[in-house]
Amino acid sequence: MKILLTRHGQTDWNVQRRIQGKTDIELNNIGIMQAEETRKKLLNYNIDYIISSPLKRAKKTAEIIGKDRNIPIIFDERIEERAFGEFEGKTSKEMDFSLLWNRKVNKKFEKAESVEEVFNRVNNFLENLKKEYPDKTVLLVTHGGISVPIRAYFEGIPEDMEVLDGFGLDNCEVKQYEL
Repeated sequence: MKILLTRHGQTDWNVQRRIQGKTDIELNNIGIMQAEETRKKLLNYNIDYIISSPLKRAKKTAEIIGKDRNIPIIFDERIEERAFGEFEGKTSKEMDFSLLWNRKVNKKFEKAESVEEVFNRVNNFLENLKKEYPDKTVLLVTHGGISVPIRAYFEGIPEDMEVLDGFGLDNCEVKQYEL
């Protein structure tokens, strides 16, 4: 199985460095252009399925990438962005992002998913994906916070990397993995 992984295009909250989480933000004009560029980059790939987060920013990115290609798009809540609860809408100036991404501390929050919870959710999704789509090429369209456990699943995490902030993908960056 081949997995292509991308993050949604840019949103205004990305520019403002606001935590989006489950807040359903639209792509901005740059994000739409990024998705178009990613579509062009992926034209030579024989993609069997696109599996996307149902949040607007990922959904629109998936639709743009799949435009005119007759690729089934499946929306799956298991790859929705991490629930950041009480921190959604806050900027990097208003809080310390490293608090949210310290994998050794694995802090529990009132409403936000812990690092362990989001890793478990995504790892279960990936294990299920292996069973459902063997010998297929699947494009995952998801979020920065979900790209962290996906990258960790395939690449591992450097032993000295305690805080995972910055381990996720940039907007419309594409990674390729084999299962």
